[in-house]
Amino acid sequence: MVNYDEVLLLKFGEVVLKGLNRSYFESMLIKDTKRRLNRLGKFSYSSVQSVLYVTPVDEEAKMNMDIALADSTKIFGIMNVCKAAVCEKTLDAVLEAGRTYTADALRNARTFKVESKRSDKDFPLKSPELSRECGGAILEKFHHLKVDVNNPQVTVKVEIRTDFAYIHTDPLVGAGGMPYGSAGKGLLLLSGGIDSPVAGYLCAKRGVVIDALHFESFPYTSERAREKVVELASQMEDYCGKIKLTVASVTEIQEHIKSKCNEDYFTLLLRRFMMRIAEEIAIRRECRCLITGESLGQVASQTMNALNSTNSVVKTLCVHRPLIAMDKEDIVKLSRKIGTFDISIQPFEDCCTVFTPRHPVTNPKLENILAEEAKLDVETLVNNAVESAYIQEVNVF
Repeated sequence: MVNYDEVLLLKFGEVVLKGLNRSYFESMLIKDTKRRLNRLGKFSYSSVQSVLYVTPVDEEAKMNMDIALADSTKIFGIMNVCKAAVCEKTLDAVLEAGRTYTADALRNARTFKVESKRSDKDFPLKSPELSRECGGAILEKFHHLKVDVNNPQVTVKVEIRTDFAYIHTDPLVGAGGMPYGSAGKGLLLLSGGIDSPVAGYLCAKRGVVIDALHFESFPYTSERAREKVVELASQMEDYCGKIKLTVASVTEIQEHIKSKCNEDYFTLLLRRFMMRIAEEIAIRRECRCLITGESLGQVASQTMNALNSTNSVVKTLCVHRPLIAMDKEDIVKLSRKIGTFDISIQPFEDCCTVFTPRHPVTNPKLENILAEEAKLDVETLVNNAVESAYIQEVNVF
């Protein structure tokens, strides 16, 4: 079997729809790709016709091509990825690569088809003709195969581009979305539950750099509960990039609410404090928005009136709730995809389960909320929580 030079082909997604500022998004995408793959060896990068070519330069990179391929599926802004053989743009070279480089996939299949794309119009055969020639060469070698143009088990793809021809089988689905960092930075309120990591993932998919804020309630919440959130942040970094995690205590706030306020308003009042604290920390961290994992009607604090009451304390930033209309089942599917589900269901408490009221208010009136808050020194409590917050190191894998 011929040993072919290989390259990764990363096909752009929404970036191709951009106009005069497209180069900005492409540069962000290439920068993120380099950041993710540089641990695997030395690669060269070039962007032509909405494809990012990632070519291994040293032996380490060549040995790690399969890992680089898998990692590339997690790069936001990429529609699909594949590993391809590079060959000369002659018919004989293409036919030989078509039946040898794809041999392992074809040997284990019963049906196939060939799809050709001729970006270089000087190539003597048009795309349909090239597909027929390549398909015939494959059938001569693999007599057990049959052509199925509608639902083949393997699709052999031939791409005739400017400098070389590229041969590969079905590409892997990419992460989609927009390049990392292209939409600015947001602060994710990261609990230990299922929802908030998914919310962070979805905003990161739209180009948001994720910083995170976790609220702890020591001694009512344990050290292991905080470690669980660190583990969640670490797992999220596989998609979302490096996450800076801030931890703020709400113990003092919870104790004041419990001793001075109507129990039924406890969760709602706590959420309002959290949003105030989050906004102040976000501003200090130069974040442009807050991100929460709330879903409409999921719990008492997520009814429309309750959400309005928590929104009202955020004065300068927008609040993104990407899960607002999602079913729990869909959220769980995404959490499994990004690898956070098994961490999220570990049975360690978070601050929102401390002092939970027996009959929480679901349709609060603002005047009643303000009357309860009047019993508290809101400004001092918020300031204490902000000033005592600390950065928690997140170790990646």
